[in-house]
Order: sequence, then C-alpha cells, then structure tokens
Amino acid sequence: MGRIGKYIREGQVWGSVFRHGIPRDRRTRAMAVLTNVFLHLHPVAVRKSGIRLSFTWCMGGLTFFLYLVEVVTGILLMFYYRPTVEYAYFDIQAMRASGITLGLMRELHRWGAHAMVISIWLHMLRVFLTGSYKPPREFNWCVGVILLVLTLLLSFTGYLLPWDQLAMWAITVGSMMARATPFLGAEGPGAAIFQIGGVPLVHLGSDARFGLLAGTMVGPNALLRFYVLHCIFIPFVVSILIGLHFWRVRKDGGISGPL
Repeated sequence: MGRIGKYIREGQVWGSVFRHGIPRDRRTRAMAVLTNVFLHLHPVAVRKSGIRLSFTWCMGGLTFFLYLVEVVTGILLMFYYRPTVEYAYFDIQAMRASGITLGLMRELHRWGAHAMVISIWLHMLRVFLTGSYKPPREFNWCVGVILLVLTLLLSFTGYLLPWDQLAMWAITVGSMMARATPFLGAEGPGAAIFQIGGVPLVHLGSDARFGLLAGTMVGPNALLRFYVLHCIFIPFVVSILIGLHFWRVRKDGGISGPL
C-alpha cells in the first residue's frame, strides 16, 4: 500500500489536483493558500488586531453565514413553492402547517433574511466608523454598498412571494417609489427629456415601475418576475460580488483596523 500511495502521489493526476505537499513552514503554507481556489480568498498572515472582536464584531462573516443559510433554505423551499397566483398563498400555508419540517425551514429563511439586513447594516457602520473605506479600500467600499442595495432588493423581492394582502399592498406602495426614479421613472426628474415627436419615451407603460412589475399593477406577471429576481438573478450577482469583495479584502491587506 505504501508503494501504491507513493505512486499515486507522484502521478500526473495527483499533481494536477494538489500542486504542493503538506504545508509545514511559512513558504509552503503560503503556497497552499495561493494555489487553492477556496483558501486564496484569505491572507497567509494577518495582524493580531485584525481578528479581535472589539471592533470588527465579525459582522461581515456573520452576514456571509446568513447568506449561506438563505441560499440553502431557499433552494429547499423552491421544491415546495409554485410562483402562480393559484398556488403561491396555499403553498406557503402548507409549509407553515408542516411545523417541524417545512415550517421551521420557512421561518429560518424568513428570520434569517431579517437578521441579514441588520448584520449588513452593522457591518457597514463598523467599516465607516473605523475608516475602512479610505484608500486603498475605496473600491471595495463601493462593492460593499452595491451588496447592501442588492441585499435590500432580495428582501424586497421576497416580500411578494407569500401572495397575501400584506405582501401585495406592501409591494404596491413600495413599487410606487420607482415612478420617481431619475430619468427612468414616469414621474421622476428628467423623464420628460427623452421624447420623440413630442411623445415621451418614459411613461407609465415603460418606466422603471413597469419593468419591475411587468405591468402597471401587482399581478401574476409581477409574482413571476419577483420570483425569478429573488431566486436566480440577484443571488447570482450577489455571489459574484461576494467573491470579489473577499478577494479585495485579501489584496488590500486583510481586515482593516481602527483609525
């Protein structure tokens, strides 16, 4: 067995997967990190002050953990939810009636979303108070702001999926704000600039609210569009930006300390 193991470890297949041996010193540990698709997001060495709970609060890591909880529970809930006006409300009620299984999973998804919004706000507050948005980290601060907006959009798009009166009227009121979008909202500043033959290009049937709801009011088209945005499009963009965010933290010297 020893010869076989040695033959495997010295083979081409093993070498293509594992580019180095067991990390035993600082140099081999650095190589292990730099050549691993998962570990390369983390620095080889960090300052002792960079891992203290006194100022980081671990809110960035906690937000990422809650995002993973949302992804796992969301994928499992997708097997039991149908995004149609005939079944959406009853599917949610059936999940709640399951209690220990689907009911618990749905509540984990719901309260995890609330906790994620709170944790990302606290993370942004810590970054601001410690001056971690300053050079050379200004690009990563912009990425974090985009992630904050996308997190709020995830919460907003998921609000309609239960298809109850609270969700419908909340989305109706919330989507009305899209009318005031600059240049893209029918009632927003600059909307009247874009005209052809005196006819405005941006109106109630082509503005930002119409694009969000796929119509002029909350209905079946809005439910399907919010479902796709909530389950596919926004999580896909968020996952890419989270990877970029972690990578930039490493390239900028690890977790920043207080001023």
